[in-house]
Amino acid sequence: MPQVTVTLAEGRTPEQLRALMHEVHGAVLRTTGTRPEYIRVVVHEVPRTHWATGDVTLTELDAAGRDPAGPAEKEQ
Repeated sequence: MPQVTVTLAEGRTPEQLRALMHEVHGAVLRTTGTRPEYIRVVVHEVPRTHWATGDVTLTELDAAGRDPAGPAEKEQ
């Protein structure tokens, strides 16, 4: 019984979270051959004040106008 846990910073809409769960479920289904009812997808949302990258919280990065993913992500 596969269980996938996704942890991300809060801020997505319910529709975005539902789409994420749908896509993850589909990927597990396609690649493992597990029955759909046995696949578990859990999303944990972390407050941006509780997530730090390089000793700077995501809230602080937001305030500074910086992208926590870094320049490589912006270029894509």
